[in-house]
Amino acid sequence: MPPMDRDDPAYAGQRDYGRLLLALYDPIVVGPVARFVWRSPSSALLERFRAHVRPNHLDVGPGTGYFLDKSGLPDGSPITILDPNTNVLKHVSRRLRRYDVTAVEADVLKPLPVSGPFDSAALHLVIHCLPGPMARKQLAVANVASVLAPDGVLFGASVLGIPGPHSGLARQVLKVFNKQRGFDNLADTEESLRSMLGSVFEHVELETLGSIAVFAASGRRAPAAA
Repeated sequence: MPPMDRDDPAYAGQRDYGRLLLALYDPIVVGPVARFVWRSPSSALLERFRAHVRPNHLDVGPGTGYFLDKSGLPDGSPITILDPNTNVLKHVSRRLRRYDVTAVEADVLKPLPVSGPFDSAALHLVIHCLPGPMARKQLAVANVASVLAPDGVLFGASVLGIPGPHSGLARQVLKVFNKQRGFDNLADTEESLRSMLGSVFEHVELETLGSIAVFAASGRRAPAAA
């Protein structure tokens, strides 16, 4: 498929993931930024990731592959990674060579070119990068839900917007990231995230770790009749 159009509202959330950022992401973002800015250390996020990930997994916006690499899945497990940025897909595919990786270039806000059904799927540190409002971000959740197995689980984490429980530092970083358009989440709240997930799934678990909401959703609802 052709690269994402620069005029696409979702382009800004993935444009910066070139080789340099991918090289720096783990030691800077997964480390100090997670712990000292968002007050949500990567160890706590990884613990929750490992609790929900299953073989035959779909990972949307896998970043550097850090969490998949440390997920504890058995070698050879089938994993599908989906992202509009080919730099991300190449980087993660190399990192996860011990798994059976299928890389798919696609935008989660559009119907997904994968059939599934997947036993688990992650939108891990992705929703805050998607163009708002929440009604638009719900498309991503619905698209992922459509390729989940009936007993599958969608899980992930998202940085909350300005109303969230931020430190002064986190609030300033949040404003900068939104101004640069890497994030689009100033209005995202725990309540709106829970409501969005609940419109697609019967069961939603959500907890807040510092500035980040961590969630798991299961029991996908039947699509509304046209």
